[in-house]
Amino acid sequence: MIKRPVMMKTIDANHEGQRIDNFLMAEFRVLPKSRIYQMLRKGEVRVNKGRIKPTYRLNKGDIVRLPPVLLPKTETVIISEAEKQHILHCMIDETADFIAINKASGDAVHAGSEIKAGVIEWLRAAKPECSFLELVHRLDRDTSGILLIAKNRKTLLTLQQAEIEKHYTLLVKGAIKSSPLRVDLALDTEHRDAQRERHVTPDPDGKPSTTIFTELRRFSTMSLLDAELITGRTHQIRVHSAASGFPIIGDPRYGDTAMNREAKSYGIDRLFLHASLLKFTLNGADYTISAPLPKVLNTVLSSLK
Repeated sequence: MIKRPVMMKTIDANHEGQRIDNFLMAEFRVLPKSRIYQMLRKGEVRVNKGRIKPTYRLNKGDIVRLPPVLLPKTETVIISEAEKQHILHCMIDETADFIAINKASGDAVHAGSEIKAGVIEWLRAAKPECSFLELVHRLDRDTSGILLIAKNRKTLLTLQQAEIEKHYTLLVKGAIKSSPLRVDLALDTEHRDAQRERHVTPDPDGKPSTTIFTELRRFSTMSLLDAELITGRTHQIRVHSAASGFPIIGDPRYGDTAMNREAKSYGIDRLFLHASLLKFTLNGADYTISAPLPKVLNTVLSSLK
């Protein structure tokens, strides 16, 4: 364990409006929530020398006193030059407010228990001039395509609350009954399998979830579809397509095992799901961001009949 001394932090525009409890959770990521709220309850944390409630929203210029705490030693993660160049190469758009990444399949969006670093950590290392970089949304590790990163807190909150039109391209087994096809199927996003892995399941008592599928091309045993997310639940497209009788090709969790084996003969060795289009309005400007299918997926499509 190491003891972190008392620190004084002055709030800048990137944290203006943020609740103090959320600010502290970001500062002390390894501490349990109970310890964070204990700090606030006992007055160990002060703002402008005074006590505050967990719901207090920070103002620009506030001076926050962070108490001395014991923290476990953590391994310093070194981001390689190759990782920095990789994520810079994946950038497809940048404004004063956001960055759009065309994420590769296999790249995690952030660090986890078994992942030392992901897209957001690589990007922070590659662009140290950006004092604030946060994920607006997430993509499954095996899914490729557009990922938005906010460059300031105002943009982060605005985009997370905005209506963003999201389209995905996917290759599925068989064909849909009609096009477009609207799937309204509530999902239990907290369900775990025997290995304690997340395995989302249809559940009438779950979260309301809607996807609209549209056929783009039909092949002999597969179809290329567009999926528009009306809601954004964990694994939503993957579960909706599988539950509706047209599982995604290459999906190891919700897919068809026999079809996945057959698909490998066509060169498909990944989840065929790609975040292809985003449309949104920010600060009065309309944005349309698109990301074409990776070459390997286009090559597969050209070989299908």
